[in-house]
Amino acid sequence: NMTSLEKFIHSLDLRALPRVLQIQSGIYSQGSDYGMFGNECSLSTEEVIKVIGFKINKLIASICENNEVSQFSGKVELPLNFPGLYKVVADKTPYVSIEEIARKVSIGPTRFGHPCFYSAKDIKLANFTIKHGEQITFNSVEEIHGTMAVNCVVVRNNQSHSFALPLSQEGEFYECEDDQIYTLKEIAEWKIPKCRNRIVKLSNTLPLWDSSSPLPENFDGCLILMPVYEVQAVMKFRKDIVHILSDLDVEVKDITDCYDISSFLQPLSLEDIFERTSKEFPMVAEIMEGPSGNQKPYNLLSTGKEIVIYKKYQAARVLASEMRSDSSKRRYLIPMSYKGKFKRRPREFPTAYDLEIARSEKEHLHVVATKAFTSPHKELFSVSVGDQFLVQQRQTSEVVYEGRKRLIDVLACEQILSDSYKKVLLPMYMEGGFVEVIHDKKQYYLSEICKEFHLPFNVKVSVRDLSIEKDVLAAAPGLQFEEEITDSYLLISSASSPEESWEIPVYRLNMLVHLLSKGVQTTEPPVTRTTVEEVSEEEYYMLRRYENLTLHPPPRPPKKPTAAPPPTFALPKPGVSDGLQAPKVRYPSCL
Repeated sequence: NMTSLEKFIHSLDLRALPRVLQIQSGIYSQGSDYGMFGNECSLSTEEVIKVIGFKINKLIASICENNEVSQFSGKVELPLNFPGLYKVVADKTPYVSIEEIARKVSIGPTRFGHPCFYSAKDIKLANFTIKHGEQITFNSVEEIHGTMAVNCVVVRNNQSHSFALPLSQEGEFYECEDDQIYTLKEIAEWKIPKCRNRIVKLSNTLPLWDSSSPLPENFDGCLILMPVYEVQAVMKFRKDIVHILSDLDVEVKDITDCYDISSFLQPLSLEDIFERTSKEFPMVAEIMEGPSGNQKPYNLLSTGKEIVIYKKYQAARVLASEMRSDSSKRRYLIPMSYKGKFKRRPREFPTAYDLEIARSEKEHLHVVATKAFTSPHKELFSVSVGDQFLVQQRQTSEVVYEGRKRLIDVLACEQILSDSYKKVLLPMYMEGGFVEVIHDKKQYYLSEICKEFHLPFNVKVSVRDLSIEKDVLAAAPGLQFEEEITDSYLLISSASSPEESWEIPVYRLNMLVHLLSKGVQTTEPPVTRTTVEEVSEEEYYMLRRYENLTLHPPPRPPKKPTAAPPPTFALPKPGVSDGLQAPKVRYPSCL
């Protein structure tokens, strides 16, 4: 039975891919050319293509008022890299079964693949009752004892209860409110259910609005997003991937069940390669679709080139950003193999509590106050701008408050006077401002800094890495090393001239390859070149948001005593923060 390409996509379950389609009729006369993304291809009647994936290519946006399209709104086309961070507005239309949710919503092992729903009525399971309105997290779809089901979790009193809901379970299920923020690309990939539009709310003001922006100036409302899909397909006699937009007027017929699918090439993403077992490496692959970028190694990865993939592994990187106040701040991931050297730059500390976190046993932290602070207690010191201190350690001190004695957390320091030192106590909650005075003129390698100091840490390149053609770090006015992260990499070289190998990131490089059956000449990889990877603002927030969840954010300093203070002012427990909460998602073990 024939159907339009758009209807085929809307009815398709992602788990059913790949599918083989035969073009039945369309706007293509025999042999007509269809150009898209530089891939010229002719789609003639009777032509057979293997659909390997589809994704949203762009979004048609309208301004939204009261959950519907505003009468004043035109439609604008937004590319997926359109800037800004957005909140997803929960869909008010219910799903009638678990099967409908599994078919239309992305559920999977990645960090966004854990959507949350609630049921309008109680659901009684064999040994567990889900209460109406209770948040159910959907984690994965799998076959359990011959029945397709979704693995779910409900959290009650900090206890997780796991259970499976069969796809046949009917009911009235609604999306839960989601307090995460996402880029438009993340929303397109994970948060737009099949056959539904999505309402989003801008959560930050857009950077540098200009007249070419499709949205009105200072826009901070809601948008209705309607997806246009792009089909990725393999054709019989081509070694690249062709892309076809879903709103194209062609009729197709699904002939998967009566066609030998192995006669087509099998494209793999870097994630697919990374999921292979370590025994399968090294392997030779031909690139079917390469990433953009003209600096090495990305210029070796153009369509048609052959590469050797030696191994997969996790590697450490330091996430660094330029010390600039303007919005053109660039951000980098620096490998431990970076051979340049760094000199220290002064750090800035907003509170006495930050001084306590940064102090080390190795050296006295010497700071100058940049902001005055008047102490409410005579036992504690009042700070003037320009006062200099050596930071000692944290302790508790007794103060008199409204005639009663209290214990509070303080930071013991030595004030540096012209010819002596004076012991003083600063309240830990003191919001002042301090800047570091550096006496250390030593030059450090990256690995030494990570070993000896507490990040964040400020530096400037003093000796550039001569093994890199263009060391981008050397031009930076100053760098802040923010945190050490671990990420997934593949080690590759060119198959035709394997003089050097490169580490390429699995999760930030969009490319497709197919494996070749030829052997690898040498299993030992050639010398690995150091690459400093520049990351976009979106990638930076992804790394900050997810990679370091094992470390809790530092507790905020305790607040000033209020009129009716509690008996003691103890610091909040480590890991409890009134700052940014870590997102409530589960993480794949590969991250």
